[in-house]
Parts: sequence; C-alpha cells; structure tokens
Amino acid sequence: MRIIRTHDDIAAGLQGLVMLDARLEPVVVKAGPVPLRRMDPGYSGIANIIVSQMVSKASAAAIWQRMEGRLGKITAASFLAVTDQDCREIGLSRAKADALRAVANAVGAEDLDLSAICEMEAAAAIRKMTAIKGVGRWTAEVYLLFCAGHPDVFPVGDVALQNAVGHALMLEVRPSARELEQLTELWAPWRSVAARLFWAYYATQMRRDGVPTGL
Repeated sequence: MRIIRTHDDIAAGLQGLVMLDARLEPVVVKAGPVPLRRMDPGYSGIANIIVSQMVSKASAAAIWQRMEGRLGKITAASFLAVTDQDCREIGLSRAKADALRAVANAVGAEDLDLSAICEMEAAAAIRKMTAIKGVGRWTAEVYLLFCAGHPDVFPVGDVALQNAVGHALMLEVRPSARELEQLTELWAPWRSVAARLFWAYYATQMRRDGVPTGL
C-alpha cells in the first residue's frame, strides 16, 4: 500500500487516475493544484474531523479555536476532563460531545489505537472505528484519508464530493452514495487522490470548500 505522504504521491495518483479514466483529464486541469492536506494521526485528528461534521468551515474553525483555548493540547485525557457545561460553552452539540467522549474513552481504555488504525486495511479500520458510538463511516474514511494517508478511500456519502463528481462528469443528477461507490470502483487504487481532486474541483469550479476544517 503506497501511503499518500507527499505532493509527488498526489502527482503519481493523478497520472494513474487519468490512465484509468480519461474523463478525469479535464477535471485535473480545471481543479488546479490538488492539496496534500495531511494531519497527524491521533485523538486530535479524529476530534477535528468530528467537530467539522454538518457545520460550515467557519463554524467548525470557531469551535475548534474555543476547544484549544479551553483544553490547550487536545488529547483524549484533556477532553475527558471537560464538563457538559464546558462543551456547551465551546459550542459542541450534545451528539458531538458524546462522540468525542466515546472516542476518548476508547483511546483511554486502549480499545482504540489511532496510530495502529493507520496500518490496517481500510475496511477493517472502518469497522473498528465505526464500532464506537457516534463515529460514522464518513468520519472513519476522512481519518484514513488525511491522518493515515491511505491511498484508496473515497467518502461516497460526502455531499460536496457527490456534487463535484456530478458537475465535473456532467451527470444528469447528483449521484447517490451507492451510485458514487459503483462509479469510483474504476479509480482504485487511487480513490483517495480522486477524493482530493474532486474537493479541489469543488473549490475552484463551484466556489465552495468542502473539506473539514484544519485541512
């Protein structure tokens, strides 16, 4: 498995994608530079992703800044020390606070090793993470993409990616998650680079930023 660590890995992936699917050549041109976007693996990385769910990038950034102000270094132990009132003042919804606590408890109990997850095959890693209450497939996939550098993960449930693929490939309607999963099979083993490509396309051609805050 070739880990996506550098811009050279992105370049190799883009070249591979164009060879696999000629429709992607104009997408690469229109998208412009495709950012690497890596985060260190660990609790802070998955916490950042959880905070980013279902809110604007600006809102997620503001919540994250308040978390850093309250916790200092964001670790499983530091999050377990905050109260429900702290979470409300930070701006975390009950669901997100519960998910962050569930992950922190799993890390503290050594039931979840977020570094070891990065070495696992994608499907097994996703099963391990989504076994924790509040951690969905999107969170697990984005963690593998940006914290583990996994080369072949495409978050098909991501609405920005659905919109970008539909627009770029001139599909009549936005593909569903199931349709996108079938479509992206052609892009293996570079689906993580394809996800980065379509997020870049979304930003440049549709004038919106769809990636989680901090990336």
